[in-house]
Formats: sequence, C-alpha cells, structure tokens
Amino acid sequence: VGKKVQAIYLWWHKPVIDKELLQSLPNLKVIANSGVGMDHLDLKLVASFGVKMANAPRAVSSTTADTGMALLLASARRLVEVHNISISPSMEYCEADILGVKLAGATLGIIGMGSIGYKIALRAKAFEMKILYHNRTRRKVQDEQAVDATYCRRIDSLLQQADFVMLVVSLTPQTHKLIGKKELELMKPTATLINISRGAVVDQEALVAALQTGVIRAAALDVTSPEPLPRDHPLLKLKNVIITPHLGIKTDKATYMITEEAVENILAALSGLPLPSEVLPS
Repeated sequence: VGKKVQAIYLWWHKPVIDKELLQSLPNLKVIANSGVGMDHLDLKLVASFGVKMANAPRAVSSTTADTGMALLLASARRLVEVHNISISPSMEYCEADILGVKLAGATLGIIGMGSIGYKIALRAKAFEMKILYHNRTRRKVQDEQAVDATYCRRIDSLLQQADFVMLVVSLTPQTHKLIGKKELELMKPTATLINISRGAVVDQEALVAALQTGVIRAAALDVTSPEPLPRDHPLLKLKNVIITPHLGIKTDKATYMITEEAVENILAALSGLPLPSEVLPS
C-alpha cells in the first residue's frame, strides 16, 4: 500500500518517521503532528523527500497552559502529599507544619513566552502573581502590559528573582539541558521548577541533586527523559516532586481539536494549498 499513502497523522510520535519509511512512501505529501513539539522528527530529512510538515499549535495552547497552572498550584499547596496523608489509615489530624506557598504576590518566571507561555501569564495574572519572562524575542509592549509582565533579557536575572520558574520552550540543540546545575543554584532555595516543555530541557541528575540538598524547594514535572522514568529513578522517591505522565494536551476537547487541525493541514496539502500550521526546517 506504500504508493497509496499521501498523508501521515502522527499520534504520540507514532509511526516513527525514518529514512526507510520515507523511501517506502513515494507519494507522501504531508505529515501532520498531534501537538506543537516537533523534536521527534528530523525536519531536514523529511523536507529532503519533498514532504511538508504541520503541527497543531491552536488546539493545544490553552490546555497545556492549564496543565502548567495545575502543576504550579498542586506543588505550591503540596496537594499530592496532603492527599496521601488524608487517605492514610493512621490519619487523625493534619500536621501543623504542612505549609504551602501563597501565590498572590509571588513571582512567576516564564521561560518561553510563545502562545502557551502567554496564556500561562494570563492565568497567573488572575492569581495576582508578579510575572517575569524570558524569550528569544521580546513581545510587543501591549502584550506585556496586558499581563503586567516584565522582560528579562538574561535567564540568570529571571532565575534569581522568581519564586516559580515555568519552562515552556521547544526542545532544540540550544535548549537541551537549558536548566542545569549552574541555573538551579541561581534559583532561590524556596523556589519551585515547573517543566511542561520537554524532559531533556532539564539536566535531571542536577535536578535530583538540587531537590535532595535543598538548592530549590520543589519541582513539578509533566515531562521527563525518558518517559516514563525507570521505576527505580530517584525522582520517583522524592516527596518534593510531582510527576504527571505528559498530560499537557490530554483533554477530550483538545484531542478533538488537534485532530481537526491535523485534518485541515492534510486536506490543504493534498489540494495544493498553503498549510495553516506548516513547520519549516530551521
């Protein structure tokens, strides 16, 4: 059936797109991805076969922003920890020292202020948080004013000031292990790291050490490297960590919208029209 295939819809990185597959599909015109991140694809290899690529940015931004805020809230108020205490057979009363962190007045540092990062800023403003952000390009003044966000040209400045650091960047060679030992040590000892981008954006060994030694207060991770982590990984044993299994886009409506966006891109490619969400190799 190879000659009949003109489009591929990638769901959760399946099927794996490699040279062998591309060679077996001579009439392939487009690959539509179910999400924003394209780090699982060799974009230059795909383009060399004359195949167009598209992602689904419109469908995922709000849902992923919700996931980021859910992790922030859960970590700040230690929800997983206190849930486990509440359902414990020995539960008699809530310990007085189980104190969370107040969000109003706290500083959120957003690294990556694209469509998802900006929607996180909108949500954080509603929680009366102070917002800092770092991005490759500074957003328009009116965008900043709408969420009362302050631009940090250097990541170091953001890390030193933020009570919560939210990672919302794409995985590229430039962002691989963007947060390592040096960056974690710049953060406040009371700060929390939240990652909703890709696991490899963080040096996980350095993160484990930082969490074990009190360099930072806590972490909330929707992504790890690999996914899932080996069952004996030290991150799974720490009380000051919340880990979710890459839930970013997983809601009923977002899943439907992602499929609609993929179909829209596929139909455009098959009709010789511009793709609404085309991704070009850098």
